Amino acid sequence: MFTQPDYAALFAASPYPYLLINRDFTIIGANPAYLESTGRTAQQIVGQHIFEAFPADPNDPASTNVDEVRRSIEQAFATKQPHTSALLRYAVPRETPGGHVFGERYWSAIHTPVFDAAGEVAFVAQNAIDVTDLYRFDAASGAYHLRHGAHAVPDMPQMTRPQMHEAMTRILSLERSQLQTMFNQAPSFIAVLTGLDHVFEMANEAYYQLVGRRELIGKPLLEALPELAAQGVRRVFDGVFAGGKPVVLRDSLISLQRRPDGALEQRYVDLLCQPIFGHDGQVTGIFAQGSDVTEAYHAAQALFEKVQQLEEVRENQTFQLTLADRIRQLADPDDVTEAACELLGRALQASRVLYAQIDDDAGTVAIVRDWTAQGVASLAGKVMVMDDFGPPMIAALRAGQTVVNHDVAQDSRTARNTGVYAQIGVGADLLVPYIKAGKMRVVLTVQNAAPRRWREAEIRMAQETAERTWSAVEAARAHAALRRERDQSQSIFDSMGEGFAVLDKDWTILRMNAEGLRLTQRRAEDVIGHSHWEVWPELRATPADAVFRRVMSTGAPGILELAHRMPDGRQAWIETRTHRSLDGGIAFFFRDVTERREAQEQLTAADRRKDEFLAMLAHELRNPLAPIGAAADLLQRARLDEAQVRKTSQIIGRQVRHMTSLVDDLLDVSRVTRGLVALHTERLDIRHIVNDAIEQVTPLIHARRHHLALELPPQAPLVEGDHKRLVQVLANLLSNAAKYTPEGGHITLSTEVHAMHVLLRVADDGIGMAPELVARAFELFSQAERSSDRSLGGLGLGLALVKSLVGLHHGSVACESAGQGKGSTFTVCLPRLDSEAEAAGAPAASPVGAPAPSDHLRIMVVDDNVDAATMLALLLEANGHEVRVEHAALPALAAAEHAAPHVYLLDIGLPDIDGIELARRLRARANAQRAVLVAITGYGQEQDRARTAAAGFNHHLVKPVDMQKLYAILDEVVPAHT
Repeated sequence: MFTQPDYAALFAASPYPYLLINRDFTIIGANPAYLESTGRTAQQIVGQHIFEAFPADPNDPASTNVDEVRRSIEQAFATKQPHTSALLRYAVPRETPGGHVFGERYWSAIHTPVFDAAGEVAFVAQNAIDVTDLYRFDAASGAYHLRHGAHAVPDMPQMTRPQMHEAMTRILSLERSQLQTMFNQAPSFIAVLTGLDHVFEMANEAYYQLVGRRELIGKPLLEALPELAAQGVRRVFDGVFAGGKPVVLRDSLISLQRRPDGALEQRYVDLLCQPIFGHDGQVTGIFAQGSDVTEAYHAAQALFEKVQQLEEVRENQTFQLTLADRIRQLADPDDVTEAACELLGRALQASRVLYAQIDDDAGTVAIVRDWTAQGVASLAGKVMVMDDFGPPMIAALRAGQTVVNHDVAQDSRTARNTGVYAQIGVGADLLVPYIKAGKMRVVLTVQNAAPRRWREAEIRMAQETAERTWSAVEAARAHAALRRERDQSQSIFDSMGEGFAVLDKDWTILRMNAEGLRLTQRRAEDVIGHSHWEVWPELRATPADAVFRRVMSTGAPGILELAHRMPDGRQAWIETRTHRSLDGGIAFFFRDVTERREAQEQLTAADRRKDEFLAMLAHELRNPLAPIGAAADLLQRARLDEAQVRKTSQIIGRQVRHMTSLVDDLLDVSRVTRGLVALHTERLDIRHIVNDAIEQVTPLIHARRHHLALELPPQAPLVEGDHKRLVQVLANLLSNAAKYTPEGGHITLSTEVHAMHVLLRVADDGIGMAPELVARAFELFSQAERSSDRSLGGLGLGLALVKSLVGLHHGSVACESAGQGKGSTFTVCLPRLDSEAEAAGAPAASPVGAPAPSDHLRIMVVDDNVDAATMLALLLEANGHEVRVEHAALPALAAAEHAAPHVYLLDIGLPDIDGIELARRLRARANAQRAVLVAITGYGQEQDRARTAAAGFNHHLVKPVDMQKLYAILDEVVPAHT
């Protein structure tokens, strides 16, 4: 006979504790195992709300995880699926002789929905297993930890072992799920490969993003990624597997077929291959971890190319100035060409440089003089047939084209004439022709013994040298002709491109050509026949007076550049070359060199700003590298819990975003200044632009407690432009105002509407600008003087970008300041759409090995970069030292009075007093005279090291800190026992 099962008896007899809860959280039942585990009776809890029967401890609410239990029960009702809380903390109240107390308890619970006949959830059964004997809770970290020796709990009844097994299964399942989630969500790509064929066992999401969606797991490396076969990757993995040593690759280029049937894509990666060892100590697999650094690599290359271009321009300008200074002192045309050949040959490190005289009618080339490198034969005095060098090349020269020949044997214009090139030892050449009156007269030729790829900068240098030399040679020939034939025709005299004057020995002006009269802004009747000192009395007792008298007295030529006020009030620089004439007077050539002097001054200023920018850029990039390096070192050498890993990752993330912002600024200004930015124009309400810009800078304004006033017109003026770029312009100006105004300052943003244009004006009462800075405020890399703490930041790119973007909108931008400390005003002028248009269109790391532990030291870290200071302190504490961190100098001085550290690690740029002064004050104290002072700074030039040594520092380390060097310094410190 079939007997209906007695579920109530089964419920009561179950060794597993069960509690039954209905939808309003009322306890409707509990089996004896549950009552026994909680120390309660059915009469005490059945019919009560669960959180009244098991309330939170009012003295320690965190010990009773009410919220998690409530969420788990609600989820079981809502989803109709069991929900597990693998491990939770829930203290249970109990009565003791001393009164009502809460006992610390840990549970592994699962809430299972129980259905009625209609298929709806009638109630939820809670199966809660007490795991208090196995786990403890660390309040400081907020994490659960397995108790020491928990694998052998002596008092566990045999009947509870299945329950413990169930609880441990739940907990391990949760932890495995969490680890799998962390593995898949890791920002670096990770893969685990096993065996000699490197079979994929695991790969995270970032790895699939790198190689593309394809089958990896269970396949050998080259079967899964066959395109790597010829790229040496298998050789690297084989080496790690065989040698048992990790391998690190930086900026390694690989080609991947990331899409089926797609082309190979080049990617640059940083890769760490770490061997995995089995229980027997043998390598069983490889742990591969890395990052796709393609974008960062290309950004670095773009920056390098930009700096290289600037350097090439500077070198060319310096060379041209040197050439001009050299040849302007020469009177013989052959001396001029010889000097130019020598300077150009040495600058380009060529084999031979020459000026070939061309007889186009005869088809010959005559070489008068040349310059050759050591060991290269001279061609001076030789006459050759032009067509022997290749008729196509000669035709290009006759057409006035510069001929660039990287390899005479491969160039189609010269490949059939390699014999003549071999005879004179030429593998590559560069030729610049000079055409006059439709005929080729001279060719500047730069030759190299071996094939050579001529760079654009070298080609430009040769072309500019040729142009300058042609002019100098012609001038030298004219000067020589004038000295030989003083009575030649006036037409030739006046056709000269320079001023020329002749004075007799009594200083009477006998002649002056038309160019001279134009340069001096005089009429012939006001000059000819008059005394030089009557026409230009202001030149008495000047260097010009001294040169003229010395030439007249000694006959030695004299050269002078003199600043002179012209009749129209313009300040000009005049160069004079003076010679003694046959009758004892003087003749001098003169020309206006104002543009050249200004160009030279601008080049010097630009070179200085470039050097300052590069030094400052290196410093700005080193700052975020310090906490990144420290974080990487900590991750490599310490066993971290999840909270520490998250904190370290957040620090790395913040600093990487800061570096990315710096690189983005560089790329943005490069694209805009080179005209590579396309504007997406539309009709825009100026008020929307203002609102969006203010939204971007509001956090900075609030942080510095500024007062922002808005003065906007009632009408809604329209402009046509790119909304994103105009917001960028206005946000940049507001950000500058906020940064360069002391805290609590005032900033005003006003708008003026005119018939044809709209003015946006940003004014502040900040540090202001000196007149010289106002004049160059919008130049690239221009920036106000930087304080040692770099608190204002920036790369000097913002205003240059503003000017370029406003120019693209057919507008203008201007700045003004009453002087330092008197604030600044920036005004943007944009074309306004006409009123009809407005009405119609108004818008609605490398791992660092752990050092051997040094003696316990008291160390003080002083750095205003909170992330850098925190990471350095964590590393030092992990090595057993006692570390105190301060973020300013004055609090550090106060703390040092009592702490008496053995070692001080001091940043130089601090917000109150700098690290140099802090070191001096520490050295003046008796308790710090034997301490070791280490400067930690982004500045590493010799003068910086000299300053820190003079201030009393024992060591000077450059950010990011080389931790091995710092550990070595600390190992040498013998702590004084105090």
